[in-house]
Parts: sequence; structure tokens; C-alpha cells
Amino acid sequence: MSACAPPAILRPRELKTNDRGGGACTTPLVTRGCGSTSMINGITAFDPGAAIALHRHNCEESVMVLDGHAIAEIDGVQHRLDPNDTTWIPADIPHRFINASDSEPMRIFWTYASIDATRTMIASGDTRSIDEEHRR
Repeated sequence: MSACAPPAILRPRELKTNDRGGGACTTPLVTRGCGSTSMINGITAFDPGAAIALHRHNCEESVMVLDGHAIAEIDGVQHRLDPNDTTWIPADIPHRFINASDSEPMRIFWTYASIDATRTMIASGDTRSIDEEHRR
């Protein structure tokens, strides 16, 4: 057996949730903090009508809708997503997720293919590490 971190059981209800503003809150799950060396993931909850601004990442991302109905805007095209629908987005493709409902919450489960994932906001060009976002 290699010298690595032990396996982890992560319970979102017991973890810190970060308010991202605009009606979105994120709960990081698998991170460097639990010993991951190759990926990170978490859950983001959206209030009715909430959206994340258009952005891109330096690595692949996959998002699954857990609850509610979403609009995934990927490279300028909007796609309606229902529970269990899953996206795969290559690195550097502009995208965002929008809660398609004006009365129901929506939750997504996301995974980045790198612990060194970054988010670059399209409007400003500002780039931050996903780890940095989670520490705020």
C-alpha cells in the first residue's frame, strides 16, 4: 500500500458552505484537504433564478444536476437540464449554470479534473484558483 491519505467519508451537511453571492452557495467535498491529488468536487446550490457568471476553467469539468432544472450555457449555446443530466466541458470553454426556475431551488454536483483547477471570469479576465474560492 502506498503512503497516501486515508479514504474519507464526506457529509455535506457537516461541511462548511461558502456563499458565492448572487444566490449561489458552494460546499466543497473532495479537495486537497482530504488528501486528493488529482481531482476536486462539490455541490453548488442555486436560489430560484440564480446564475453563476460566464467563466472558463484550465481543466475539464463535469456537472450533474441533482435537484431542480438548470440551463447550462456552454460556448454560447443554452441547454435545458433536468435531474441526473450531466455535462462534460473541456478546458477553456466559456460556460455557466442558471437555475431555470423562478420558484424552486436547484443543486449541481461538479467535478474538476485537477486539484489545480482555476476559474477565469469572462467579463473581467480575473483568474482564481478554485481552492482560493473555497477558502473565502
